[in-house]
Amino acid sequence: MPNRWFRHKVDEFEQFAIDVIMGRREGTMAALFGAFLQLCSYLFSGIVQLRLWLYRHRILRDQPLGCLVVVVGNLTVGGTGKTPVVEKFAKALRDRGRKVGILSRGYKSKAPPFWQKWWFWLNHTEEEPPRVVSDGEKVLLDSEVAGDEPYMLARNLPGVVVLVDKNRVKAGAYAIKRFGCDTLVLDDGFQYLPLKGRLNLLLVDKTNPFGNGFLLPRGILREPIKHLRRASYVFLTKSRGVRDTELEDMIRKFNPDAEIIECAHKPQYLQRIDRDERLPLTALAGRRIAAFSGIAAPESFEAFLRETGATLAVIRRYLDHYRFTSEDLATVFAEAGAAGAELVVTTEKDAVRIAASERFPLPCYYLRLEIEILRGAADFAEAVGKICFPNGESAGTSTPPI
Repeated sequence: MPNRWFRHKVDEFEQFAIDVIMGRREGTMAALFGAFLQLCSYLFSGIVQLRLWLYRHRILRDQPLGCLVVVVGNLTVGGTGKTPVVEKFAKALRDRGRKVGILSRGYKSKAPPFWQKWWFWLNHTEEEPPRVVSDGEKVLLDSEVAGDEPYMLARNLPGVVVLVDKNRVKAGAYAIKRFGCDTLVLDDGFQYLPLKGRLNLLLVDKTNPFGNGFLLPRGILREPIKHLRRASYVFLTKSRGVRDTELEDMIRKFNPDAEIIECAHKPQYLQRIDRDERLPLTALAGRRIAAFSGIAAPESFEAFLRETGATLAVIRRYLDHYRFTSEDLATVFAEAGAAGAELVVTTEKDAVRIAASERFPLPCYYLRLEIEILRGAADFAEAVGKICFPNGESAGTSTPPI
């Protein structure tokens, strides 16, 4: 009971902090906490810019690995829809004949116990290898050990190697040596400077490009907006098809040369969690449903559901990457039943955090999303061709120099 109480209080404080950052809270406490966070932001900004200066002047050095490295990342924390872009990119590269390895830090994954690390160090002279989520043939770790995104990518990308390690230089070298990878996709790697990328793909969420303009922890920026200049290509995500000339002008101000590719996250179908069953999105029209999620930007997910014609009788939001307990799910389904909901829907990223042993009193599905190019290329395959095969290369040709 004390542990549950403590966890609840920590979650409450984290939600309060997020609400202050996102401008959802008012009052004296929110204003004072916001002022404190702003002071911390100035300190964080100085550290970020010093680190970039050290790499730019070669005082700290990056390490090229001798193969094509594609960096996919953003300037902000959470919510840009990065995972579907990484998945689509890796799939297109794989289909063009590349041996692809995805390198992830495994955010909020469960680290191996200390005794296991100590035992490896005692019995080996070499450095401990990265965690292999997928060897390209089968998925080897669950979402708790691998992390949500790496597990989801491994599950959806047969033929693609997925590795998790905070040291992605080490992970990249391992992918090349152990699995023969000739192309590395660095997931959420825009701020990971030790590994040199030939291509930097920067994702910008059109619905909330840069938050309130402050760096962490007062805002959602990981580095200043002017660092748009470091991008090779800019992907505008979560687009509704209407051009935002003001946003594009800001991007051009700091990076006049980067090509802008606009894309949308399009719902595809509903996949039942506990069995092999799919429903078309039209099946939601006119039905009462319950929705729950633990993602950074739940508003987009809920908007997708409303656009199908469904009535959201229950909405439950949890913290990003929240790992659901049986009690949490029981609460969701109890509220769904009381509200007359016919089924329950969550996101694909949340579905990987639900134990396979769970049984549901109502049908439970996740919403499958995929990326669709709206502007800047005819389709995603063409975008990959333009970015990674600029000279008309195909499978079997040499990798461009870095």
